[in-house]
Amino acid sequence: MSHHDHKEEHFEGSQFVRDIVIGMADGLTVPFALTAGLSGALDSNTIIITAGLAEIVAGSIAMGLGGYLAGTTEYEHYQAERKREYWEVDHLPEKEKEEIREILEEYGISPSLSSEVADDLAKDKDKWVDFMMRFELELDEPEIHQAKKSAANIALAYVAGGLVPLTGYFITDHPNEGLLYSSIFTVAALFTFGYWKSKIIGQRPMKGALKTTLVGVIASAAAYFIALWIQ
Repeated sequence: MSHHDHKEEHFEGSQFVRDIVIGMADGLTVPFALTAGLSGALDSNTIIITAGLAEIVAGSIAMGLGGYLAGTTEYEHYQAERKREYWEVDHLPEKEKEEIREILEEYGISPSLSSEVADDLAKDKDKWVDFMMRFELELDEPEIHQAKKSAANIALAYVAGGLVPLTGYFITDHPNEGLLYSSIFTVAALFTFGYWKSKIIGQRPMKGALKTTLVGVIASAAAYFIALWIQ
């Protein structure tokens, strides 16, 4: 096979996948822990379902708002840094050129060639600032509407994950039976989610699946036994 046929396989982590992971991980774990805890203290599935649905609504809103605020903060930070870089190339051009040379020399580029590249970049202010943002500050420009998309993705993923633990209580009449089915469904979902998450980011799928499942089981078990103890 020639070098032209070589295909490099790298995971290009999209914001969408990141949002789904954040929302789904909490959605599966938090409502599961809550319903497990309530199962140890209550004898009514109706109350557990009502509390679980209330938590899912509140949790999805909180997670969505958190994603939105994080996205807007990231965008505003990038724009503020970019504005500062424009000021620096206008008022401190030689200092900025020196920073370009230093960056290139760190990659093994000779001083003479680094100076040539710095001079060429300085001819285009926008490209100059782009270079400084990427290689000096290590910042990539966020999409302007990404905050809203992240909020929706995280919230919906939280709802989808949160409904899994509640399913067991919809199909049974007693909390202990509901907890049994809820545990089966949620453990299966946690294992599948952990496997998928690890596989898509290039890590060991089985290790990721077991780790994700263990976290969820520990959280729910702790909530259940604490509820029994308090009762």
